[in-house]
Amino acid sequence: MPIISSRSIIPTILLLTMVASSTHAFVGTTTSSAPTTTTTRMNKNHAPFPSSRIVALSSLSTTSRSSSVETEDTAGNDNNDNDSDSGGAAKQLLDKAAQLRAEIAAMEGKTVEQVTQEAKQKKQDQQDRLKQQEEENAVRIKERQASSSSASSKSDQGRSFVPLPNTVDDMIRQASRAVERAYQDGKTRQTVRFHLVPFEEDDPNERLQDVSNNYNVLEENQWPGGAQQMYREAGKPMTSALLRELRILPKKAAMDDKEDDAPASPQWSAPKIVQQDIWDFDGSALHTAESSAGPSGDIQALVFANTDVKYIRDIDEISKNIGPDRLFLLVNPFWRNLDSWSFNLLAPKAKDKAQQVIFTDDDNGNYSETYVNMIFQVRGEKCIAIKAYPYDWQIFAMREDDYYPNSEYSIRLGSCKDEPTSSLVTKLLNERPEFKETKTMRQFRKL
Repeated sequence: MPIISSRSIIPTILLLTMVASSTHAFVGTTTSSAPTTTTTRMNKNHAPFPSSRIVALSSLSTTSRSSSVETEDTAGNDNNDNDSDSGGAAKQLLDKAAQLRAEIAAMEGKTVEQVTQEAKQKKQDQQDRLKQQEEENAVRIKERQASSSSASSKSDQGRSFVPLPNTVDDMIRQASRAVERAYQDGKTRQTVRFHLVPFEEDDPNERLQDVSNNYNVLEENQWPGGAQQMYREAGKPMTSALLRELRILPKKAAMDDKEDDAPASPQWSAPKIVQQDIWDFDGSALHTAESSAGPSGDIQALVFANTDVKYIRDIDEISKNIGPDRLFLLVNPFWRNLDSWSFNLLAPKAKDKAQQVIFTDDDNGNYSETYVNMIFQVRGEKCIAIKAYPYDWQIFAMREDDYYPNSEYSIRLGSCKDEPTSSLVTKLLNERPEFKETKTMRQFRKL
């Protein structure tokens, strides 16, 4: 006799038992059902029956009593036959289930009652697991609804949703809108931090087009060439594209160096971009967007400044030359905060100078971060944090697609007012069912 696994036979026993029970129920229903009588009336508006139909109906009416008796007898015989056939099929199924239980009991050295009880217990455990899973899902849904309602009670800035950009063009447009909003609120000194990826502009003399080089901004890149490669392939084209995308008019009502009959409210037009390298080995440069409205509408951006005291002097000098009303940007500086300036014997007062020039107490002149797009790793997951003035930080995580290989999608984890920390992002990841397992465990499970 072939070896039969008890795990595969127990579900079969349950299935046979259920089928047998349903067959008995069907037989009982068929036996107890009473014959029904249908009466058909002719509407006066209907057309009369054909003559053959009339003859058939008249003959049927004259023999209705005898026919009904015969029909009842025949139906009774048919029901008896069906009962016997169904009862035989049910008995066969029950016998088969009993035989299987006996075989399992013989193989495992158990009684038939024990095998039957184990099968029932297995089915009950499965039902309990499904019920518990449904309850857990219901609790998660309530928690998400509660978090959504609490988030909706925040201010407009906290409630607004900042989307995750997928291409470099999307990121530059998002950054330009944030810079414009901050400038309208009086912030003329700002810091912009891009996630750097290789990028080429379509046309240096035009603004971003609807269909452009859609470089994936969610990719993580290595820069073996250091700051020079970063500036050449990413920092330089991104900064130029940002300056061309900005629509900022000078605060002065009249344009400089124009005729007396020039319009008082100049219209925006694409600026001319002038690039001036500072230190080539640092990859630093000064970009100037020369406005058609005159020098009062020019915008300047210092790219890749670092903690060297030279850049503190340059920032101070540029800021004084352009005046308090013109926009001055720091693009991807190599410091995070004032603590980035450690003690330097060659420049012992560099940190104090940075405090005076860059990290001032003036809210409109302290080079606050108005746009940040950064990618980092937490718990082995790729995470993205977006800061777009005036909204809160938006935190996302990338999850690999279970159905499409080499594909991933973004999941919004939440928001916070200050720059997110690793502990906060870890907590948000642990709360999401998509990241209940680590990335390594999910990959191992697919093998």
